[in-house]
Amino acid sequence: MESEETTEVKEQPLGDLIRALAKADWDAVDTLVVEIGQHGMANSLQIIGAAFALAANRRFGPGTTPTEVAHWVAGLRATYRGQEPFPALEMEGLIRAALGEPELVDTIAPKTALGAELFMLGQILLEENLSATELDELVTDAEELAAEHL
Repeated sequence: MESEETTEVKEQPLGDLIRALAKADWDAVDTLVVEIGQHGMANSLQIIGAAFALAANRRFGPGTTPTEVAHWVAGLRATYRGQEPFPALEMEGLIRAALGEPELVDTIAPKTALGAELFMLGQILLEENLSATELDELVTDAEELAAEHL
């Protein structure tokens, strides 16, 4: 049985990661991803996928068309023109998978998927401008969603 201290150590970097994403603190994001990987918490990164899915559903909601997703991705990429970190089709596929078309992620490399999810999660969180309480709730919801799928 895990001690409370061990549980806290595992959960803290994930919460810190989501908070860093919400602030667009990309240096902290990079550091925390490395820290999580070094501590054998790679499975915990599924929580990031869950947080991305929750955020994408909040941002886009039911009835969102592929055209609307493509428009948002194009706008995001235009913001980072010259530095586009991820291919548009993969980004669109990840969003659409979160909205109910899971087969669209079948050909996306896991490393690309994780990076794109982190990037887009950060952008969605910036748009949403969540309070600290709302971020905590997102982390909790993501942990619960990830646990359901383990």
